[in-house]
Amino acid sequence: MRRVRFAPSPTGSLHVGNALTAAANRAFGDWLLLRIDDTDPSRNVEGGEQEILRDLEWLGISWNEGPVRQSERQDRYRVAAERLGGDRFGKTTLLRPDGTATFHLASVVDDVEFEITHVIRGSDHRPNEALHRELTEALGGKPPEYAHVGLVLGPEGGKLSKRDAMSSVADLRDAGLPAEAVRAYLDELGLPKHDVQLDLTRIRRLAVEAIAAMSDEELAARVGVSQALVPAVRGARDLEEAREYARQILEPEPVQLPAEAKPTIERFKELVDGDARETVRELKAAGGDLRALRLALTGRERGPELWTVIHALPRDEALRRVDASL
Repeated sequence: MRRVRFAPSPTGSLHVGNALTAAANRAFGDWLLLRIDDTDPSRNVEGGEQEILRDLEWLGISWNEGPVRQSERQDRYRVAAERLGGDRFGKTTLLRPDGTATFHLASVVDDVEFEITHVIRGSDHRPNEALHRELTEALGGKPPEYAHVGLVLGPEGGKLSKRDAMSSVADLRDAGLPAEAVRAYLDELGLPKHDVQLDLTRIRRLAVEAIAAMSDEELAARVGVSQALVPAVRGARDLEEAREYARQILEPEPVQLPAEAKPTIERFKELVDGDARETVRELKAAGGDLRALRLALTGRERGPELWTVIHALPRDEALRRVDASL
């Protein structure tokens, strides 16, 4: 059995690089420990652990045990330090002046005690491998197999930082990108041997595919609308744009159309009882001002396909809006 662990620090929403590590461990491991590396109070953020849990659940990444917090295991680390000879191991500090364990000691002790067989982490941890092997062996354990994956780089080519736009799972979620699209992107990356640049264009393509794959019921629930609006919101590129399309239909902005728009509006009133697609086709064939009709129905110049707006609106409401526009 491959026993792996994901060990974020509670610094807030996972950046995409950490999320990649989580997804890679889940895909590779048969058993996953969620460990919270919170031994450095200066880095911990209030509510940070809760944000991590929310991100993992949103991405559909489950774990078998945890969250285990290192801050609650200090007695075990101090015992291990005594076995290793005290506060230092060669040139490496094991315990801080306040008696709390450093990253190296806490990480190795946990890997030994939870019988971790494979450690999958970012390549920035590669310099720690030799030390961690030595510490593991000094504690009488068998070192796990180490795999160091490429880092996710930001737009300027440096290591992805939370200062970069759209760098965290929360950023992507708030932008309306479906969880399925983000998880699919992480799974596509797999275990990259080299650094990779965050590809938001690819994530957005996957978002379009994810929305297309949702059932009407699922899409309506995600956007928070009735199924009558699904044809309109299905054309959106992400869930936030879908919500904006719904707002256009449900919350029109008042407009006043010029007199030249009246023939289009009058013809629309004659066709309103027919099929919405056919109505738009007939208006277009007759040279109707479709932009004016969209403005009359939504108060916006751009939005979902016009036929979907007509389809979503009750007949009386559509007529009320076009009459009000004149």
